[in-house]
Amino acid sequence: MELYSGYINKLVDELAALPGIGNKSAQRLAFHLIGMPEDKVNRLANVMMEAKANVRYCSKCYTLTDNDICPICSNPNRNHKLIMVVENSRDLAAYEKTGKFEGVYHVLHGAISPMIGIGPGDIKIKELVERCAQDVDEVILATNSSLEGETTAMYISKLLKPMGIKVTRIASGVPVGGDLEYIDEVTLSRALDGRIEL
Repeated sequence: MELYSGYINKLVDELAALPGIGNKSAQRLAFHLIGMPEDKVNRLANVMMEAKANVRYCSKCYTLTDNDICPICSNPNRNHKLIMVVENSRDLAAYEKTGKFEGVYHVLHGAISPMIGIGPGDIKIKELVERCAQDVDEVILATNSSLEGETTAMYISKLLKPMGIKVTRIASGVPVGGDLEYIDEVTLSRALDGRIEL
């Protein structure tokens, strides 16, 4: 038995399809949206459409931005010879919150996972190697502590070490199987400070 009319059910279904939103949260959001003034709903819808149309990858680090080069890569005060490699833009944001990292980033957009058919060519590893052919002193591998993250870190390390680049891995403190975006800033800072050379 359906509790609500077709439009409400459609809205709840679409909201529940978003990551991290369960059915109850989707219902609360749907009722909130329906109760909002029409101009605010239109503004929200327009902002979502504008973001979808205008957000793209940074041409250097591949994080999400609405410019050709993101604010971090275009900042002359950052250490461009120090690159932290992360799996996604959420991980980059988690490290930026610590305020401890002064280098730049490289976003892979995934990790190597043969079980689901993701190989090195499916993520931004080739672009990282091309970037490292320029003037880079150190690459910090900050992939997740999962099997896929560890595999990706080892693969990248084997590609970069022959280039004479110092390759380090974030230290433990990040729990095995944990996603960086959910870890507190103190733990992330300690993991960065305690990184080790591979």
